[in-house]
Amino acid sequence: MDDQTTVSVILPTYNRAGFVGLAVQSVLDQTYTDFELLIIDDGSTDTTVQVLEPFFRDSRVRYIHQPNRGQNHARNHGLREARGELICFLDSDDLWTPEKLADQVRALKEQPEYDIVHGDEWLIDVAGNVFSGRNMKRHSGNIVAEMLVDNSVSIITTMARRHCFDEQGGFSDRYRVADDYELWLRLSAHYRFLYIPKYFAYYRVMDDQISSDPLGRLATNENIILDFLNEHPGILPRSILNASLAGFYTRKARILARHGYRSDALRALGTAFHYRPLSGGVWRGAARVILPARPQRSSSDA
Repeated sequence: MDDQTTVSVILPTYNRAGFVGLAVQSVLDQTYTDFELLIIDDGSTDTTVQVLEPFFRDSRVRYIHQPNRGQNHARNHGLREARGELICFLDSDDLWTPEKLADQVRALKEQPEYDIVHGDEWLIDVAGNVFSGRNMKRHSGNIVAEMLVDNSVSIITTMARRHCFDEQGGFSDRYRVADDYELWLRLSAHYRFLYIPKYFAYYRVMDDQISSDPLGRLATNENIILDFLNEHPGILPRSILNASLAGFYTRKARILARHGYRSDALRALGTAFHYRPLSGGVWRGAARVILPARPQRSSSDA
């Protein structure tokens, strides 16, 4: 890898005129400057193009308009147009920290045994205020087992070598949501991931996001897992696979119970116990689902 390796940044957008300029500026503000920014406008009908026009003066920015076909198609369009040997993705309502590209290019150069690098993200509200820096546990290495439990890779924090997509393809059109989960799970069967415990992005939480429907996303995740295992028989030893599936169904039970779907939560627990009946994690999850939460003691109770 050369000292200055071109990075292709793929930024799909659809009717995000209020945020897309901030996203683009966070790319242009990177301390690493050898990149191209491909903005894939998925048929926006608002003032997106007017917001973006001032950025077209930067020769690194390429604007591509397509009829509205969805985020998966826009990202895949960007992959086809990309000229860099390193690929990153940024959604048009999110932001990057200034050192994101520099840190990740350096990491992949220094550790060639890894193909995909990822990290942590801040959560921000619609106004851009940080309200949480809490992140789930993330992993390095061969992470299939961990990915079967939950998607621990945030797409806006990733950088991947181009050959990953050349060899395994881009985003699937099979699912309506969780397209990034399907991609990273599929790639985890072939490549090593490097987790850097550093904040690389700001993820904006808004009511109209697909990810605001946790039950719908959970159902799709389950379908993705079952399809993946059907297409990759023997990907893991049976004991490790059972542990991963027990972890997923325990998590599913907790989410269902949290939303009031008690009978569905109990069925999910039954599946978790089927895979690992003696697992302490499953039993702890069962206790949180079955037993009512203890009321918090106030200071006057002391």
